[in-house]
Amino acid sequence: MLIRKPTDIPFSEVTPQSLYLRRREFFQAAASGALAAATVLAPRGAGAQTGPKLPNVRKTPYGQGERLNSYADVTGYNNFYEFGTGKEDPAANAKDFTGRPWTIKVDGRVKNAGDHDIDSFIKPYALEERIYRLRCVEGWSMVIPWVGIPLADVINRLEPEPGARFVEFTTLNDARRMPGLNVPVLRWPYVEGLRMDEAMNPLSILAVGVYGEALPGQNGAPIRLVVPWKYGFKSTKSIVRIRFTDSEPRNSWQVSAPREYGFYANVNPEVDHPRWSQATERRLGEFRRRPTEMFNGYGDQVARMYAGMDLRKNF
Repeated sequence: MLIRKPTDIPFSEVTPQSLYLRRREFFQAAASGALAAATVLAPRGAGAQTGPKLPNVRKTPYGQGERLNSYADVTGYNNFYEFGTGKEDPAANAKDFTGRPWTIKVDGRVKNAGDHDIDSFIKPYALEERIYRLRCVEGWSMVIPWVGIPLADVINRLEPEPGARFVEFTTLNDARRMPGLNVPVLRWPYVEGLRMDEAMNPLSILAVGVYGEALPGQNGAPIRLVVPWKYGFKSTKSIVRIRFTDSEPRNSWQVSAPREYGFYANVNPEVDHPRWSQATERRLGEFRRRPTEMFNGYGDQVARMYAGMDLRKNF
């Protein structure tokens, strides 16, 4: 008999706890004949929302018609290793995390460098809701109603120098507030980066909320990056530094596991992770896996940025 160790099993093969706990609901539906041919359980309601409401949020056409994941899914099943490596760890360990006071350091090749208070940093911009798909490298996905501001607007206001070709983002590194930092899973602090044209793409946003409320700690409070055509680890959370540079940043996963993680992290069903396939994904709330779409379905908006590139080499 073949016995597989937990470390041999990719997260894509593991049923999320929230879905596992709903198995009776699945079988009851099947027994009553109410189960659809696609064997899909519709997402639950948004659930209890407890964060402060964000004022004057403008609705946008992004993602209209998508079936949203529930608030419970979005806030209860996360990758945020600073709060623990288990999917339920961030919600448990970030419950007392606060995003105020908060300072964002802007430096490097940029005119308006300096330390910016979070509220003054986002005040000039109108908040808008964008519904984006999130695809994680382990093989699971969600549809999330983010509230945020276009990253391009922020960059234009900060006025990078002509030689700035990349933007680097750094996450808070405070082990007193983030217990996962006490475990050397990665070289802390967490660092990620984008090419300037990626950062300026209209899809890229800095999110400050979800479901019309301020971001909870487990989702990257008080401000995080969202780049929907890339795997989720690319979207840095709890940002404390934005640096403009002329050289490609080395992101944290690329440093720790260069064979498995590259700089670009574009969703690509044709490039497998060394330990599992990327050809399919499981949307939280669904039992049946679905085909993974190139660029997570955003190819019309982003494919031109990679024309002529070997996306197997530049993964």
